[in-house]
Amino acid sequence: MDLLHALNWRYAVREFSSRNLSPTTLKTLLEATRLAPSAYGLQPYRLMVIGNPHQRTPLLPYSMGQNKVVESSHLVVFASHTDINEAFIDNHIADLSAQRSIPLERQQQLFDQYTKLLITQQSPEERQRWAVEQTYLALGTFLASAAMLNIDCCPMTGFEPEGYDKVLGLTEQGLTATALCALGERHPNDSHAHLPKVRRDLNDLVQFIN
Repeated sequence: MDLLHALNWRYAVREFSSRNLSPTTLKTLLEATRLAPSAYGLQPYRLMVIGNPHQRTPLLPYSMGQNKVVESSHLVVFASHTDINEAFIDNHIADLSAQRSIPLERQQQLFDQYTKLLITQQSPEERQRWAVEQTYLALGTFLASAAMLNIDCCPMTGFEPEGYDKVLGLTEQGLTATALCALGERHPNDSHAHLPKVRRDLNDLVQFIN
């Protein structure tokens, strides 16, 4: 499926079929999301992938009546880190050093730079907003990749993060739920699948500055 066809094909699924995604397809989608852009490469988020419907049922009271949270193949919760600290940066520098075969002692300047930009010059609230912004970058890659892989999905931000944090134990992990995405296959009776996609005209949306 080419890119524009895939993006025209995708829509926010209202009703999912009972068919589950294959583990291979799901793994490919998650790997594509792992490669999403992220400032400084820090990726201040985690993806909680929940396949068992029984484990999703306790989330329903916090999902604003969106049954697709349970009635889909998988639910992916995009959770942002709430505590970006020196240890978090240090772990990233260690990974960078190992994966690029650069001695750790040569990374001190980079550690100092990231620490200054994120810890010294930003408040905890600013760091939290930054983490949420990075999470949405990952979500964008996730949605485009799902379309290319012919995976139906429905992103959602209409839910109660505090309830999700409590049910999934996210607070104890230094995380908070930021966005959701139900995955699976559209139901044949989902009438929204055949509706024209409504978007602003390209000339109205894009301004070229020469």
